[in-house]
Amino acid sequence: MKTKRRKLRETNLTYAVIGLGRFGLALALELANMGADLVVVDHDPEKIKLLREVTENAFIADCTDQVALKKIGINNVDVAIVCIGQQIDISILIAMDLVNMGIPRVIAKAMSAKHGVILRKVGAEIVFPERDMAIRLANRLENSKTLDYVRLSEKVNITKVRVTDKGKDKSILDLKIRQKFGCNIIAVEHGSTVIDSVDPNMQLKKNDIIYVTGSKEHLDSLIKHI
Repeated sequence: MKTKRRKLRETNLTYAVIGLGRFGLALALELANMGADLVVVDHDPEKIKLLREVTENAFIADCTDQVALKKIGINNVDVAIVCIGQQIDISILIAMDLVNMGIPRVIAKAMSAKHGVILRKVGAEIVFPERDMAIRLANRLENSKTLDYVRLSEKVNITKVRVTDKGKDKSILDLKIRQKFGCNIIAVEHGSTVIDSVDPNMQLKKNDIIYVTGSKEHLDSLIKHI
């Protein structure tokens, strides 16, 4: 019987990174650099030694041992990320254990579509680091105006686009991005300031960066005309 999962807090989240391969190590270091409250676990003493330079909560342990993980306090974190990909059976087992501990959000690295299906069935969210990075790079190469691209789902994507002469000195309302392209501007970056409460009457300047969400097809159409 599964343990009831706690409600995710809105602030001061605590994170656990399980497995310190290339993805897990990079993720743990980035979270530490951001000042996050972080717990890391791996069986490799050298990797744990490295992480102890950025967090006191770095532990050598068998990640499949529920008792050991609970002693570390993994069951008290808000978000746990399973970064073990190559050993598919192990990653599924760990993800299932973390879900059953009642951790509000469990995310796991998936190596294939089938791997992802199983992880979802045990209650974990999934990420495909290599695939997602390839998609972002492909879209940046394909669309020279695109500064970045994030795929959230098959139908929801976010891209950053720099305003050119075509859009300068026009308001968001004037551009009619929603009516013409089915996209929505969710933020505007002006210099060092990011405005996340967008006024339709806001006048855009050349080199402003707009954050736009929509389907890939709609975003592609927008980028060609902006």
